Amino acid sequence: MANTWLTLARSMSEDSSAALSHTASAAANVSDFGVMLAWSRLVEDAAAGAGMTLVVCDDPWMFRHLETLDNVSSGARPPLLGGKIRLGLRGPLARTKVTLVNLLAWWRTRGHRELCPQVCASLLVYGHPTSTADGVDGYFGTLMRDVDELVRVLHVDCPPGRAIELARDDRTFSLHAWGSPIDALTLPWARWRPGRTHLAGSFGWLIRRAAALEGGCGQGAMIAWQQRCQRRWLKQANPGTVAWPWENHAWEKDFVRAARRAGVRTIGYQHAVIGRHMLNYSPEANRDGTDSLPDKVFCSGPSTLNQLLAFGMAEDRLGLGGAFRFPETGRLDYDPQGPVFVALPFDRKISAEIIAAAHRLLPHGLRFVVKDHPMSPCAFEEAPGLTRTGDPLNRQGGLSAVLYAATSVGLEACLGGLPTIRFLSGERMALDIMPQDVTLPTATSQNLHETLLAVADQNSSQRPTPPHGEQFFAAVSLELWRKELLNG
Repeated sequence: MANTWLTLARSMSEDSSAALSHTASAAANVSDFGVMLAWSRLVEDAAAGAGMTLVVCDDPWMFRHLETLDNVSSGARPPLLGGKIRLGLRGPLARTKVTLVNLLAWWRTRGHRELCPQVCASLLVYGHPTSTADGVDGYFGTLMRDVDELVRVLHVDCPPGRAIELARDDRTFSLHAWGSPIDALTLPWARWRPGRTHLAGSFGWLIRRAAALEGGCGQGAMIAWQQRCQRRWLKQANPGTVAWPWENHAWEKDFVRAARRAGVRTIGYQHAVIGRHMLNYSPEANRDGTDSLPDKVFCSGPSTLNQLLAFGMAEDRLGLGGAFRFPETGRLDYDPQGPVFVALPFDRKISAEIIAAAHRLLPHGLRFVVKDHPMSPCAFEEAPGLTRTGDPLNRQGGLSAVLYAATSVGLEACLGGLPTIRFLSGERMALDIMPQDVTLPTATSQNLHETLLAVADQNSSQRPTPPHGEQFFAAVSLELWRKELLNG
């Protein structure tokens, strides 16, 4: 279904409000549109077969889509009005809350606008919890220490208190400072409104569903605020060159277009793994193709560089920047009697499902050490055999296995030679973030115990030989970064 979504995304992105949509950017990590397309294909294939298949569907939009397929007979429709009303009321309230939060953030950080120097190479980054005010950034490591001329500008997802804390270095500034109170008053109406052509097409009901879900939250207001703030910053500060952790989301495409108009050079840093589900990296999802890609994209390793080439990106646009975020790959300490290290994903619902599955295995004598996703902590009650850790994977003692979902920690564990299991949620889609040449065992809540026992039974000779880490996490080329940031 990848090609179907990419084709639809490119078409949908022609609508002016699509700049506020994750669906129109083919962002599979935040939109379940691809899952709906997959269900549609499954039902379509079943309907084309000789037998009779019973499909149970309580999603009102999906149901109406399925009954438009050939050879499908439907029963009573699930009611749609209640869901539309609920989301229709929730959306404006959520966007009003976003408006108030952003206005407060603007007020608290407004002084940053005058303090920010002009014509300085800049990093535009999210408010990562491991970033510090002494030159360490959660995405770019110690690059600010190595390149004194750099300044750091924080994405609007960074709360003002955290931004003020990081700004103690006099080189960090909150993008909220470039907000406008007048602009903020329009944010409650900022949402994706697909055009009539798409609402009436063969996937119209699924697009209506995606628009209703996105419109039922504060997403559109937050993206709109980011876009407006970044445009003003580019115009006032004229930063010369800007690098950021690039994922080709809607706000980033807007940023690249605005930067080109302002004569600012752009460097996207491919900072994480690119799995087979991560369609957002493809230029095929952009309404203007490669024109909204950064001038340069620096990759963390040869594997992801090759994946971007396969997506159709030009070789002269790509470079090997190295991996700031990951330690040098090496063998990790394996202990068959040790605990299972659990690396939780960004999605808190999947995290809760993993924790519940681990709880059920405690009576069997298994032990789990749980590490939150840094950007999305998950609240859970610790118990004997189920403890939380703040230490990353490479600082753990002997481990018997690693359980993960949709986090690059899984790749780190695989490269370190530990038995590594990908958790499959029964409730939501957890993206497969592994490169195509890496295959790992999977487990659900139902068969997790059996899968852990199976990997425990493998001796060292039976465990797969880990791939070479340098293919995924290359050494940082500081010379390249300095040259491109300062003299590009």
